[in-house]
Amino acid sequence: MDKPFRIALLLNANKAYDRQIIEGVCEYLHASTCDWDIFLEDDFITRLDTFNPWEGDGVIADYESPQIAEILDAYDIPIVGVGGSYLNEEEHPNVPYVVSDDRSLVEFAFRHLQVKGLEKMAFYGLPDDSWKKWAKARELAFNDIIKTEGYDSYVYLGHEATPQTWRHDMEQLAEWIQKLPKPVGIISVCDSRARHLLQICEKLGIIVPNEVSIIGIDNDEIARCLSRVSLSSVGQNCKQIGYQSAKILHRLLDSTEFNKNSLLKITKFLIQPTKVFERQSTDFRSLNDPYVIQAIHYISHNAYKKIRVDQVLENVGISRTNLEVRFRNILGHSIHQEIYNAKLKRACNLLTATSLPLTEISDMCGYTSLQYMYNVFKKNLSRTPKEYREGMR
Repeated sequence: MDKPFRIALLLNANKAYDRQIIEGVCEYLHASTCDWDIFLEDDFITRLDTFNPWEGDGVIADYESPQIAEILDAYDIPIVGVGGSYLNEEEHPNVPYVVSDDRSLVEFAFRHLQVKGLEKMAFYGLPDDSWKKWAKARELAFNDIIKTEGYDSYVYLGHEATPQTWRHDMEQLAEWIQKLPKPVGIISVCDSRARHLLQICEKLGIIVPNEVSIIGIDNDEIARCLSRVSLSSVGQNCKQIGYQSAKILHRLLDSTEFNKNSLLKITKFLIQPTKVFERQSTDFRSLNDPYVIQAIHYISHNAYKKIRVDQVLENVGISRTNLEVRFRNILGHSIHQEIYNAKLKRACNLLTATSLPLTEISDMCGYTSLQYMYNVFKKNLSRTPKEYREGMR
């Protein structure tokens, strides 16, 4: 059995990034022989004023915080940092550093939009004076990729969100979105900023994803739940960051001759993204017919209300024969089939993203009964809704 150690986790579990890192640390503890007494504030918020001095044996810390980095610099114990992959190597801390590959995160998002057929790309980031250096790394990665691929660059950084400036900030963001060429794909520096984009598009009546396709980074459940349109996002593989951090710290604690100066030659450990979690916000189809675009937008937002074809026609304002011909020529199926598909897609999203009971999902998708939803899934996916949920998870 390993020697017992007291380990502090200087992470804030109110952030999806840190929560998943903690989960990764836990996975390593369960898989190894570590005997660690973990210190973490009861409300999972790091408080530096009560932490220092720390008389424990090791630390895993979020080095995105300048205050944490400054305090830990005085400690001569094994420390492993997590954070963003800064472009300037000199900015990395002098401890083993496990980080997300920010360039790969942006490239995953870019390739996803590119494959969709989008020919215009934009980026919504954080202001230059932000201490979140990963945001600047992602912005620069976007500019480099865009230049290499031969696209025009549209970048908006905006301001840090505050209650006092929120209204003005959103008005400026709205002006930027309205001026962008359409259709356009926007990569957001993180999911919380992507939510701003979704809200503005809904307010302005901009059709997502046919006019503006939006993808975030983090795959944050909270940001996803706060938006009517489900957000596509790149997963950071934060659990792997936590797992590798714990593994490195374990090795350092077992070292018989630990010396902080010996760590200076240890480089950062880059963790690759998991994948793009594709949802409604990037379900882009290259369409040129404004009537079909308007009809699809109406259907995607109202299919669950048990709408019929007549209501779609009333919203678009042309005859059924005319719109049916356009649907057949462009999409290869009828208006009714589009409503049918929209309900099924919504059901699949809810089964994957939530733990709601099947009866509630059936009702939320506009199915006449749970049995009818079962029949739809068996016919189209050869699985029951329950089997689909279990398979996706």
